[in-house]
Amino acid sequence: MVEQTDVAVVGGGIVGTATAFHLAERGVETLLIDDGREGSATAAGAGIISPPTSSRRADDDWFAFAVEAAAHYPKLIRRLEDQGIDDHSYLETDLLSVALTEQEARTLENDRERAERRDADVEAISPEAAKAAFPALADVEKALRFPGAARVDGATLTSGIRRAAKRSGLATLDGVVEEIVVEDGAVEGVAVDPTGRTSRQQQRTPGETERIDANQVVVAGGAWSSGFGEDLNLSLPVGPTRGQIVHLDAGESDVFDDTADLPIVGSVADNYMVPWDDDRIVVGATREADAGFDARTTASGVHEVLHSGLRLAPGLDDATLHEVRVGLRPGSPDGLPMLGPVPDVAGAYVATGHGPTGLTLGPYSGEVIAQLIEGEAPAVDLSAFDPARF
Repeated sequence: MVEQTDVAVVGGGIVGTATAFHLAERGVETLLIDDGREGSATAAGAGIISPPTSSRRADDDWFAFAVEAAAHYPKLIRRLEDQGIDDHSYLETDLLSVALTEQEARTLENDRERAERRDADVEAISPEAAKAAFPALADVEKALRFPGAARVDGATLTSGIRRAAKRSGLATLDGVVEEIVVEDGAVEGVAVDPTGRTSRQQQRTPGETERIDANQVVVAGGAWSSGFGEDLNLSLPVGPTRGQIVHLDAGESDVFDDTADLPIVGSVADNYMVPWDDDRIVVGATREADAGFDARTTASGVHEVLHSGLRLAPGLDDATLHEVRVGLRPGSPDGLPMLGPVPDVAGAYVATGHGPTGLTLGPYSGEVIAQLIEGEAPAVDLSAFDPARF
């Protein structure tokens, strides 16, 4: 077991893994600790990278950060490919945003005006063109095309980033962090149960722990981050929102010849479809704020996703139900991430609360935290994401 490190990163989702990668790339001795618990938002997320069409797009602070985060992706992918990691799943593609009714069309027009004010790349296309691009669609009242979108599989990308980080010297540990050790107002390390027998949700159950000394600690524990607030004398009101996402196999369908060239499709009703090149169409998603840490698939959740999905694309009614993924998205009260240093605790940093946009913001959030630890100035204003704002 590792006895000491410069930086301990708590949480192996996209945010924690990206943080560890960017630190290891800079030559910082880094340990990534993860317990592989069920309900990871990273593994379940649909992975749409498109700030102008995100559910958070109306927030100026979020949008400014998201634009930088989307622009960070190609740089990250080049770094991975330079290390021979080309199974990262990232693909730049079009996104169609569609309205099925006149009322939805008015909302979509407002979205277009907002996107144009922010200089986003967007164009109106005919309903016929939208249906030609995604033949399973219902009759469309209005459609927009956003050519600057991308999609990524969270689990695949995170695995690739972790492999690249290990080549730069990253150490990893499977275990549960029971405590962030703080003495005299400064981080001293973490107490870890390497057996993984304990489970943190809102409360921690003490187990047999071993101490790892560290000069800095980054809390990137996703929906479980709030449990570290007491250690850091900081309110971390991060809570889980369950998302159930359905994967359909369209291989036996006559609607598509090939899913690889299909665009992402989103609707103003906030449901979406993400195509993959193995005949999969990902349909999402529920937003269940009252489910707690329950990562089960439920009948009502699957019904909700399929009902809204088939309203959007009834041509998929004969597709095979392949699987359902469930993720617990870590949300904050104002919907913005908590990103930056912890006041009054030297060496402590927080990177959590990304909600449903973790795959959009996660890799860049990791870069920003690495910059802060190394004394570099991030290119964006982080004041709206101050962990102490609550």
